Amino acid sequence: MKNLMLILTKTAFGAISACCCLLVHAIDLSPIEKSQFGYAEAKHLAYRAGFGANPSEIKRLANLGPKQAVEFYLRKDDLAEHFEHSGIFDPGLDPFPPSRPATTIMAKQNGEALGIKVRETGNRRLQPVVNKFFYWLRASRLETDRVAYWWANRMLRSDAPLQEKMALFWHGHFATNEDKVRDYRKMLKQLQLFQNKGLGSFKELLHETSKDPAMLVFLDAGVNTKDSPNENFAREIMELFTMGVGNYSEADVREAARAFTGWAVRDTNFYLDEANHDSGEKEFLSTKGTYDGDDIIEIILSQTQTSEFIATKIYRYFVSDEIPKGSEVVLGQLMREQDFHVGKFLKTIFLSRHFYQRIGLKIKSPAELVVSTYKLLNLDDVPGVPDFNSVTESLGQRLLHPPTVAGWSQGKNWITPSLLFERGNFVLDVLFPDLNFVPPDRFPVLTPEVAKVQTRLRQGQSITQATRPSGLGESYGMAQSNLMADQDEDFNTRLGSMRGWQMAIERVKPIVRNSAKLDLTESVINSGCNTTIDIAEYFNERFFVRPLPDTVLQEFARVLEKELGTNDVQAARGYLEEPLRQLLHAMLSRPEYQLS
Repeated sequence: MKNLMLILTKTAFGAISACCCLLVHAIDLSPIEKSQFGYAEAKHLAYRAGFGANPSEIKRLANLGPKQAVEFYLRKDDLAEHFEHSGIFDPGLDPFPPSRPATTIMAKQNGEALGIKVRETGNRRLQPVVNKFFYWLRASRLETDRVAYWWANRMLRSDAPLQEKMALFWHGHFATNEDKVRDYRKMLKQLQLFQNKGLGSFKELLHETSKDPAMLVFLDAGVNTKDSPNENFAREIMELFTMGVGNYSEADVREAARAFTGWAVRDTNFYLDEANHDSGEKEFLSTKGTYDGDDIIEIILSQTQTSEFIATKIYRYFVSDEIPKGSEVVLGQLMREQDFHVGKFLKTIFLSRHFYQRIGLKIKSPAELVVSTYKLLNLDDVPGVPDFNSVTESLGQRLLHPPTVAGWSQGKNWITPSLLFERGNFVLDVLFPDLNFVPPDRFPVLTPEVAKVQTRLRQGQSITQATRPSGLGESYGMAQSNLMADQDEDFNTRLGSMRGWQMAIERVKPIVRNSAKLDLTESVINSGCNTTIDIAEYFNERFFVRPLPDTVLQEFARVLEKELGTNDVQAARGYLEEPLRQLLHAMLSRPEYQLS
């Protein structure tokens, strides 16, 4: 393996940068001719409109010609493969309080919270309530991880991969994070909205997303009232979702916030709280009226800047990070001509000559990298080892957990020297599964103190002793007044955190922890490979949009031959698998593999 890895370039970062910084001269939206649409073009379409394809699938696309190939990707899946809930939601959990202190205050005032009544007498009267608070925090996060797995499998298996690719785009555009939403049901509902409506009318999608429970919770709709307007959503809908910075004033933000007052969430549904809605006259973007939120959205959609902003962002996602100067106007006009229909807009883009001049110029996002790798390995399911969520998080893109309301940065931001190394580690973990793997959904690895509390309790220590911070040391002499807490405290937060984990793990269904079922030997033999250079060329065709140079392939072949002790693939068949995996790891760690 060492010899194979020595082939990796020392200038990987520079190589990727050079590939992605080619000058873009002009957008030509004239359609590509059928005679110009071959294997390379079909492969490009498969990666940009989906998550890649194997050689036989690409050949079928090429034979279809551009129009039918594009239509293939524009079809829609009815989401027949529904998410299988664990059944973790209990009555009383919604609306979920913003914090543990808010929960205990509610319990003291009302005598109950989260569907749990306060104990009438005894020690730690509020402990069951605190346990329930931490249970839902843990359970919702674990169930959200299961939603991410479900989505990744849809990306891998769906007959309509563009539908999932578009949902991934909208998830980064209308970014919400489960860490704040704290309800996997709302996150799932939003994701399914993106899946179902992502390729349709942006106008309709914007209206529905603006009333989406996850979005409303994330951007503080619950505290946006006519007596105290909250500007978060009003600002972001203009700055991040539609027009961009510089196309509105602070006065516009304030007036829009008034229009959105009273937009609220009940359970997992939108409702209008009439009592908290400001029905007075507003002045917004040089117009006046007794506007509500839907009126504000329509005014925003009528702005030229909106069509240009959305069209350009979609272009950057599917075509190129670099955009020709002045092309925003052309793209915005196209979006308006299509009446903001995303699928029709993309059809024009995917059928244009310009699109096929951008081959191999985009860096794969972490989710794209992981899913496309599994797809090219012909896997039927996303493996549980390595953990999908941990891998994508280490690469900078944990699904359903975007870092900010602005979503994830794209392009070169996905690639740093350390992240490039992590991308290689991902491939290594797929090809050579870690025998020390610990399922993160079964063990609270993010809170190791929780495990220590449980260990101490099992050793017979009191709750006060068991929940003492580890940094104090086992022989630390606690004050008698602190030790008395076992008799007189309302609740113990660290005990609640531990018990919440226990309850969550008991109820959330585990993620299946299979490793990838691979047989590279059979794959290369069935492909007709007879020599080591055949193998290198086969992997090159199968896994790379931007092919490796012949000199690099020849070096890979020589090293593989040295590893096998022969150039005869059939002769080495009985011991071929491990060297093949070493070779593939080295090849997929190349900078060229990061491009689509």
